[in-house]
Amino acid sequence: METSTAHPSTAPGRLNNKVAIVTGAGCVGPGWGNGRAVAVLFAQAGAKIFAVDKSAEAMEETVRRVREAGGAITAHTCDVTDSAAVEAMVAACKAEYGRVDILVNNVGGSAAGGPVALSEDKWDAQVAFNLKSVFLTCKHVLPVMEAQGCGAIVNTASTSGIRWTGSAQVAYAACKAGVIQLGKVVAVEYAKKGIRVNTVVPGQLHTPMVEVRLAGQRSGGDVDKLLDSRLARIPLGFMGDGRDTANAALFLASDEAQFITGTEIIVDGGMTARCD
Repeated sequence: METSTAHPSTAPGRLNNKVAIVTGAGCVGPGWGNGRAVAVLFAQAGAKIFAVDKSAEAMEETVRRVREAGGAITAHTCDVTDSAAVEAMVAACKAEYGRVDILVNNVGGSAAGGPVALSEDKWDAQVAFNLKSVFLTCKHVLPVMEAQGCGAIVNTASTSGIRWTGSAQVAYAACKAGVIQLGKVVAVEYAKKGIRVNTVVPGQLHTPMVEVRLAGQRSGGDVDKLLDSRLARIPLGFMGDGRDTANAALFLASDEAQFITGTEIIVDGGMTARCD
């Protein structure tokens, strides 16, 4: 199975003296999930990382990788669907590092099924996990950034929010479309306050989630079968991983993107540009 190996080292200093909250900073297994890659790449670029996940264990490799790279990181467990917990998390970041310069919203996950097959409970859970979580972190971080007079928010959506990507996952698709539009609305509202909001839209990457969850949902546990079907959709002919998402997020979070807000970067190897 072909995957990209071209991941050059990040130029140091792009995020010097920045404090970044990264939600979903853990990972379901070893390797480069989106959140782990963002935390490590941002730390290599000079940011102090406030890593957030519901599972402390899931963040252990992330913390280790950041520290091995010489970066500063604090791990904080939090259910980002709980407003009080999110408020406390933001306060803890301020207490630790004094400010919040960057918020990367990376929590999410899919559940199979269209409107008939998907239960109401699973619909509600998907909305909370994929969309309410972004609303809540923005709700509690934006006042901090506004008081500072600056900030950058990078949300993680999915190509499922803009295209049919191979399976019925109506709640996930609707939520990720919502994340994109939420970002546009917040970007316009807060533009004059020095806060930028953009979205990374990853396609079908090879992350640990594929082996641990998606293969069981979609190909009877056959990982190679699932990877082959995903690779066939990608014009570039290889599959990216979480580091590709992180590189796009790094650009959007950096001062290099100072004139960019309310938009998206699609990271999918050309998949959504195809007609078939």
